[in-house]
Amino acid sequence: MRLEPIANPTVLRRYGPPVTAIAATFLVAAILALIAGGDPFAVFGQIVKGAVGSKFALLETLNRATPLIFTGLAVAVAFRAKLWNIGAEAQLYAGAVMTAVLGTGMLGWPPALLLPTLAIAAMLAGALVLLIPAVLKVRLGVDEVVTTLLFNFIFLLFVSYLLEGPLKDPMGMGWPKSPRLIPEARLPRIVEGLRLHWGFALALIAAVAVWIVNTRTTLGYEMRAVGQNAEAARFAGIPVTRVILKTALLSGGLAALAGFSEVAGLTGALTLDLSPGYGYTGIVVAMLALLHPLGVVAAALFVAAIFVGADSMSRAVGVPTYLADIMLASALLFMVLAILLTKFRVRRD
Repeated sequence: MRLEPIANPTVLRRYGPPVTAIAATFLVAAILALIAGGDPFAVFGQIVKGAVGSKFALLETLNRATPLIFTGLAVAVAFRAKLWNIGAEAQLYAGAVMTAVLGTGMLGWPPALLLPTLAIAAMLAGALVLLIPAVLKVRLGVDEVVTTLLFNFIFLLFVSYLLEGPLKDPMGMGWPKSPRLIPEARLPRIVEGLRLHWGFALALIAAVAVWIVNTRTTLGYEMRAVGQNAEAARFAGIPVTRVILKTALLSGGLAALAGFSEVAGLTGALTLDLSPGYGYTGIVVAMLALLHPLGVVAAALFVAAIFVGADSMSRAVGVPTYLADIMLASALLFMVLAILLTKFRVRRD
């Protein structure tokens, strides 16, 4: 058996395997629901009801999707240029740290000035975190999968140090968290009384902006060219090293916006458990979206709906919420296989 590249895949070849991958994911989930003693139709019905069955549920799904859109975009941008950014979690926390440092009273500006400043500062922090592995890759040939992954653990330990030391809230009764942001540094709610904030709108704007960069700019063309074949791109005169560094800056900045939106829009303070793994889940989101920026929005909503709906489903039918984790893991594995089958066909020697 061997894999043969497909020069010009048909529409069915491009979209058939991904659709089949989603169907296979639900099939696996249905089998596991049966094993757990639940009715698959009742399980999926409760997931949908828990995710979009009420105004509160729908807004909570949108709220959960917000950081996933940012981290999904970060991963999609990097992967498109074959920069394997596994460190979106560290970049998220870099943005959160910068937001907590500048948003707790250091800058006493009105919201119209303070919020954009915090967002830009957060992006710069996240960009710097990814720039280091990118420089190591292009200058020394160090594998960025290893360096970006290790940065996640290093930065979490750094955040833990900050919350037990320089950034610890003196009024927090010993709890490891930063002081609360001043009101001018908080993103307002889209719906008063509920948790959905304007970070969601910012995420949608970011997705459109990345799509424009990918399809309408020279940088987008260069990133695609480098991702397809770096040596051919270099031979054609594209500055590969510069493109990879620009990609790193953009990717790290997008992931950092997730930290900014969570602190400024949701929690109001930096904590060590700010992210339950949004950086890693962003990889799943990007792969489900086939690295398409607008598809990232749909994939993030899908993943968020599974997580939010799984909580309601577990209470209603008694099936463990771990089913959601299994669904996402299955979706990632099946989608990776689907992407392979969109580009290659299996031949028997």
